[in-house]
Amino acid sequence: MRLLNFTIIKLTLCLILGILIGFFCNITLNIILVLTASLLIALLASYIIARKQFIKTIWFGVFTFLVMVSVGILITHFHNQKNFSNHYTKHLSDESDTLKTITFRVREVLKSGNYYDKYVIDILKVNDIESIGKTLLNIEKGTSKTALKVDAIFITKTDFKDLIHPLNPHQFDYKNYLKKTYIYHQLFISNEVLLKVSSKTHTLFGVANSIRGYINSKLKLYNFKPDELAIINALLLGQRQDISEEVYSSYTNAGAIHILAVSGLHVGIILLILSFVLKPFERFKHGKLIKAILLVGFLWSFALIAGLSASVTRAVTMFSIVAIALNLKRLTNIFNTLAISIFIILLFKPLFLFDVGFQLSYLAVFAIVTIDPYLYNLWRPKNWFLDKYWHTLTITISAQFGIIPISLYYFHQFPGLFFISNLVIIPLLGVVLGFGILVILLATVNLLPQFIASIFGYTIGLMNNFVSWVSRQEAFLFKDIPFNILYVFASYLLIIFGMLFMIKKRNIYLKLGLLSIIIFQSVSLYTNYSKPKNEFFIFHKSRYTLLGNTNNNKLVVSDNFDSITTSTSTIIKDYVIGNHINKIEKDTLKSVYLLNNKKLLVIDSLGVYNIKSFTPDYVLLRQSPKINLNRLIDSIKPKYIIADGSNYKSYIEQWESICKKRKLPFHQTSKKGAFILNY
Repeated sequence: MRLLNFTIIKLTLCLILGILIGFFCNITLNIILVLTASLLIALLASYIIARKQFIKTIWFGVFTFLVMVSVGILITHFHNQKNFSNHYTKHLSDESDTLKTITFRVREVLKSGNYYDKYVIDILKVNDIESIGKTLLNIEKGTSKTALKVDAIFITKTDFKDLIHPLNPHQFDYKNYLKKTYIYHQLFISNEVLLKVSSKTHTLFGVANSIRGYINSKLKLYNFKPDELAIINALLLGQRQDISEEVYSSYTNAGAIHILAVSGLHVGIILLILSFVLKPFERFKHGKLIKAILLVGFLWSFALIAGLSASVTRAVTMFSIVAIALNLKRLTNIFNTLAISIFIILLFKPLFLFDVGFQLSYLAVFAIVTIDPYLYNLWRPKNWFLDKYWHTLTITISAQFGIIPISLYYFHQFPGLFFISNLVIIPLLGVVLGFGILVILLATVNLLPQFIASIFGYTIGLMNNFVSWVSRQEAFLFKDIPFNILYVFASYLLIIFGMLFMIKKRNIYLKLGLLSIIIFQSVSLYTNYSKPKNEFFIFHKSRYTLLGNTNNNKLVVSDNFDSITTSTSTIIKDYVIGNHINKIEKDTLKSVYLLNNKKLLVIDSLGVYNIKSFTPDYVLLRQSPKINLNRLIDSIKPKYIIADGSNYKSYIEQWESICKKRKLPFHQTSKKGAFILNY
């Protein structure tokens, strides 16, 4: 492919390969350093030899790519503070459950949960030992009168808790997600055990947070509604913590969630506005250079205020390269620009590679620059207004080609009316951003007239109402679509070769397109073959019992809920989507389950288990039955004891102790997750 003719693209692909190897393979630092040094020596030798040879060889190129792979492995290792001797985990040893005196600095304020206010913190000391590393802080709601501020330093006495792994099948793996941000533990405290330490140290994150706080304090004087203020924060300050679940769901279901994440669209509009404002500098000597420096400075200041998320970092890096090239009159190839921005970002933030926003951003941009020119040329309206809307539509459709497979993989839904949302909102977004920048500037210097603030708030409200209307058209929202990683790769092959054939009209692309269809069908057959045939599940659900029996592509669910709760429906939905189950039925809880040659006895709060001529293989204890477990084991001799989430913690601890003494396997769903029985 012609894309691979660009050297920077090849180097970027090698860097990505190195990051993947460094993340998934446990390679020691010494091996990485020796490997990198050896490859650098080989590269230098091949370069010296190549200079003296008349005929070129491939070895210089081979060693260049191998060096870049080793650099990817090396930066992945170096960016993980856990690999350093002063990381706080080095001081935990076997005393992870003991109380420790921890000094920390607040790094980031997260969206609050139902029971805790959440923060990302930097560890400074553990028991007076200088330490580094990030962790998650949970403060009980109601114990904190005011939110902790970024850069504030506190001392507390608590213990490090392990992050919770998924307790049910195909559940979102929050532990793995945090691992990719270098967070490995969490703290649970109340505000009363925090001692604030006086400090004059300020980080860039703290300065940015103070600026956002100042802007919000000024905006609140103009009586914006909570949802309006939350959207202003998302669009212009990159902060989405205050967006309500209802508004967030509306934008998601309408296919307009990308509007709320500061990305290339936002940064591009801001770059155009800044270029217009700074145009007078071009009249001076070296004015273009000064303008380029100011543009890059303003863009990165905006990125910092917006929180340096993966999407805004990607967009600002790419547009910084564009701004420099344009103002220095250097021609840029868009694919080179994309590759350079990926290369630079991953050098400084290698695990951004796994960020969903990062992946969606680049896939969307790549699809736009490759597909949109051909879609746009299918029809060229003479009317200016119609032309702009047609181009907006082709860009939107092109972006969807890039992100549909990975969106289905992560979110399992497809908004059928995405093009309507984008046709209305994208043209409006430029006005909203320009208007919003003016509103913020005037508000911060106390010169914002109330009527302008009211007009801006009304505009945001109209946008929210339109998105809400689109999201309510549920007939066009396709939810719960099973889509595994194999489907993702097969879909991209189909899209790539299908588009190449449509554009180039060559037989080779037709053959590859047909081959990709065969691959897609093979993935479908393999997925159907891999579905669980006979599985019995004891899911974990706090305070309740939830059982599932999968047989021949049908799931039979039994529970003791009065009504289906959100969390319960999520547990079942995750399992059904993850295993491509087509049919769900509801049944009552039974006392005995005969699963081919395996028998399961369920003992509830009544504690009845006197049965004759029946020896169960498994016993499920639920609703804290008051039984003598030793007597139960002696009488019916089970091979396995299971306790689900409906039991008291004290009962579970007692049962676990008894099973441990008697060397009988014991499964606690709140600790080990759902119990899976294949039969």
